[in-house]
Amino acid sequence: MTTFDLNRGAIAPVADEVDLVEIRHSGAIPRDLDGSLLRNGPNPLRGRFEGHDMVSWWPESAMFHAIAFHDGRATGYRNRWARTRRWADVFAPERAAVSCDTNPNVNVLTHAGAVLALAEGGPPFAITRALDSTGMPATHAGLAGGMTAHPKVDPRTGELMHFRADWQAPWLRYGVCDAHGQSTLDIEVRVPAPSMMHDMAITATHSLLFDLNVGYDFSMLSRGYRMPLRWHGERQARIGVIARHGGPMRWFDIAPCFIQHVVNAYDAQDGSIVLDVVRYPWFLRLNSEGSAFDDNPLGTLWRYAIDLRRGSVTETQLDERGIELPRINEDRTGRRHRFLYAVEQPSNVEMRGIVRHDLANGTAMRYAVPEGDQNSEPVFVARPDASSEDDGWVLAWIYRHATDTSDLVILDAQAIDRGPVATIHLPRRVPAGFHGAWVPSHVGP
Repeated sequence: MTTFDLNRGAIAPVADEVDLVEIRHSGAIPRDLDGSLLRNGPNPLRGRFEGHDMVSWWPESAMFHAIAFHDGRATGYRNRWARTRRWADVFAPERAAVSCDTNPNVNVLTHAGAVLALAEGGPPFAITRALDSTGMPATHAGLAGGMTAHPKVDPRTGELMHFRADWQAPWLRYGVCDAHGQSTLDIEVRVPAPSMMHDMAITATHSLLFDLNVGYDFSMLSRGYRMPLRWHGERQARIGVIARHGGPMRWFDIAPCFIQHVVNAYDAQDGSIVLDVVRYPWFLRLNSEGSAFDDNPLGTLWRYAIDLRRGSVTETQLDERGIELPRINEDRTGRRHRFLYAVEQPSNVEMRGIVRHDLANGTAMRYAVPEGDQNSEPVFVARPDASSEDDGWVLAWIYRHATDTSDLVILDAQAIDRGPVATIHLPRRVPAGFHGAWVPSHVGP
């Protein structure tokens, strides 16, 4: 696997927490942007990464970033570490015994009036829009045992669908919370062995889970690997489909692959399920000596059409360009979507550019980012009075290599190739992270 200097460039951590009120911008910030863009990602508490590869980056402590907007202005930026037990061990040992034992460094979403930071398998961690940590949310007490960092919220019913994949038995559980955060379903799903499951999908009627070719190998720990996960080419890759509120899990075999992130899924008119994903032909594959990982290939856009009546799957590659971190207008989650926005990857060490796919006519539009710079996941924000699925803005952080600072660009979602309608210029770096969310001003504490 390619090695990186994790302490230089876009990934490099920051060593402090700040509050900025006077923020410079160019262009015209849309007045309808009223809320905060939140970002999550790993940032070591000592301000320096140890190690030189992707699996040294993933597990570090959660740091949140937020930039707030109101009435055509960027009203403030701040960053905060999550006040978890690992934070307390370093900065407040007297609080360590009562701090939450989780590391919510992957994702952020809103559900049941709470803003939730999410870990890979840990319980949700509540924060405010201003990034103050409030700990395990009382609204979601049924999730104290942990869950995926990529649950899905149905925008129509308010339900939250989730799973928990574990290296200890039971290896897989699936569940549902109602619109108030209360658990209404929590069942075990039997699988032959534990595997790495990062994301899931929902339709209006079903949930989809992925039992693929990346799994555990605990012998790796004695050989110096920090995370005992690798590619298992001998395993059968498959997609599981279950009725949202429970029932038998149906498994559909597919070609060997790894799916890290889902675009969306929906019920088609012919009774099948359409699933769009970013697919890797392999991932975390050890070299022939077992001494290191091969470089990962690029992920590309694929579609799976799952015929529930015939028990078959059609697999189709929709585009050849490398992409990651796909996002849609989340009002379309579980329903038919037309547009998606993703980070473009010219190589497996660059996240540079944003691509907008129009799946109805098979076209793509690009927002180009200069060589040497890097950008974050694009987050779609709908206009309050949106007249179409793509009526809104796309927000993305851009790391500027020349100045070691970050800009936030605001793009017209219907014309991202025209460049930003506004750019917020921070005098410091927002490190490359994982996922974020737009939180309207009326949502959450």
